Amino acid sequence: MISVEDLKVEFGVKPLFSNVTFVVNDRDRIALVGKNGAGKSTLLKILCGKEHPTAGTVSVPVGTTIGYLPQVMILHDDTTVREEARKAFADIQDLKERIDRMERQMNERTDYDSPEYMALVERFTSEHERYQMLGADGYEAEIERTLTGLGFLRTDFNRPTSEFSGGWRMRIELAKILLRRPDVLLLDEPTNHLDIESIQWLEQLLAAWSGAVVLVSHDRAFINNVSNRTLEITCGQVVDYRVKYNEFVVLRKERREQQLRAYENQQKEMADMRQFIERFRYQATKAVQVQQKIKQLEKIVPIEVDEVDNSAMHLKFPPCLRSGDYPVICDEVRKEYPLNSQSSPLASHLVFEHVNLTIKRGEKVAFVGKNGEGKSTLVKCIMGEIPFDGMLKIGHNVQIGYFAQNQAQLLDESLTVFQTIDRVARGDIRLRINDILGAFMFGGEASEKKVKVLSGGERSRLAMIRLLLEPVNLLILDEPTNHLDMPSKDVLKEAIRAFDGTAIIVSHDREFLDGLVTKVFEFGGGKVREHLGGIYDWLQSTSRWNVESGMIKAAPTAEKVAPQPSPASRPSPQNDYAARKEQLKQLRKAERAVEESEKKIARMEQRLKELDQLLCDPAKASDMTLVTEYTDTKRALDEEVERWEKLSEEFEALEQ
Repeated sequence: MISVEDLKVEFGVKPLFSNVTFVVNDRDRIALVGKNGAGKSTLLKILCGKEHPTAGTVSVPVGTTIGYLPQVMILHDDTTVREEARKAFADIQDLKERIDRMERQMNERTDYDSPEYMALVERFTSEHERYQMLGADGYEAEIERTLTGLGFLRTDFNRPTSEFSGGWRMRIELAKILLRRPDVLLLDEPTNHLDIESIQWLEQLLAAWSGAVVLVSHDRAFINNVSNRTLEITCGQVVDYRVKYNEFVVLRKERREQQLRAYENQQKEMADMRQFIERFRYQATKAVQVQQKIKQLEKIVPIEVDEVDNSAMHLKFPPCLRSGDYPVICDEVRKEYPLNSQSSPLASHLVFEHVNLTIKRGEKVAFVGKNGEGKSTLVKCIMGEIPFDGMLKIGHNVQIGYFAQNQAQLLDESLTVFQTIDRVARGDIRLRINDILGAFMFGGEASEKKVKVLSGGERSRLAMIRLLLEPVNLLILDEPTNHLDMPSKDVLKEAIRAFDGTAIIVSHDREFLDGLVTKVFEFGGGKVREHLGGIYDWLQSTSRWNVESGMIKAAPTAEKVAPQPSPASRPSPQNDYAARKEQLKQLRKAERAVEESEKKIARMEQRLKELDQLLCDPAKASDMTLVTEYTDTKRALDEEVERWEKLSEEFEALEQ
């Protein structure tokens, strides 16, 4: 679909990469990987035509559509969520407006026998048939499925986009790109603003995508579940591995070992040559051999070795005081915010209520749930930053280390990166400051940068390093991996795993949480539910995703759970899980009926798309067999959609 040949990009004296040649094929799921600054985002921009290479060509076949999601983009706030998503179907809407205009003209005119009127009828018939073949009547349902899959509620559809945060507006842009169904998807960190459930929905959608996908992501689980091919930018080259990400990691290790052996052999050979030259430089009898060695030495192309992976570096928190047995206890904690509403001045938004939880010393727990459900709010309650109702007790001798996005704003801008860390480092750790900075992408000259010139992501990483070196016994991390690459995340994960104290981690990164936490607190619908086990235990117990519909399957939601009883009579987490499992079993039959209907819809939509492509061929446009099949399939699809709506209503009634 896209052919890249002899690509070269220069931003300075040394090329970013050169002699890059590869092809993006249909159905490729390419993970584009490499260290920060290697040129991943630049390569995506070149593929979509946003930037131009210094040399080389990028060939895109005529008619191939490309959808590109950058990390940062300019957003507009002049429409509602639904209206913004409809922009993905601008061509269909323009076609509908033309059809409506022609229909009005036919109703207003009376010259039925004139050639002009007959030409108008012919144009109307042709455009209307094209409108039907595009499946335009079903795009509203497709909009709803996509927005729901990305975490929007139906009550959000008619809200102005200006009411949403930047992360949610990025989801709208992602929805528009997915709805256009381009032949090639280029996604730069698409999971940055998604919660776990939306990430799962997106990865299943991409795995079934009919075109090609090229993505950049530091979410190891996401790219491994999506990819079937890996392109690595390393040493100014692009190395093509025809395997998914996890297999690439193994092959890359083997390749680096081969590079090291070849590099060592070459260095030995060059050293022998230099030794010979120095030894016989001034002997006339050896002059010819010396000149030959000099020429051979000049012709040698140095072997480059892939950069060392710093993930093997170990980092431990400094010793700290022993805290009480229960660092955090919540009893009937409730939080709501007043709304600024002219019609109802007393209106308020309930974030959560009846929160009863106890975190024991040494536990590593995760706060998970959709964005806006109260995870960061409860963290702020624990930190004493905002008022709340109920009782929240911090245990004896608890020393809290807190990482939030605004922590980066509290750094001293007059210091360098090295000085910032040197001021908090104690003992032997001071001898390893440069290694630690390198593990978090501050190696070399970057350690001498002033804090005031750092980007937001760099400041966040620096604040994380500083926190790692402080003596605390309760660690609270709010989205700690947002600005970290994979090696840095590995260093952080190992440090937290070896941490003697207690840790509360708010994160959507499944791979980061896997093997790290032993308990999950799920936020949703104003409630907080406790789940024993790791992150994948929670995902398995609450699995409810269907890629065809892009909607949440049946599962007891927090909105429908009765208020929790008092601590004395509250059921154990095991009993709570058993009750939910029994409820899921009762709903399974209705759920399967909805699923089967959704699969039928997906198959018919795919067939309509194939027929549409066939009918676009002038040689087959008048093939009545294809036209008849298209009409019959479209009619069956409409009937199945109506059936799906009824099944869904019955299912929702059962769920309630």
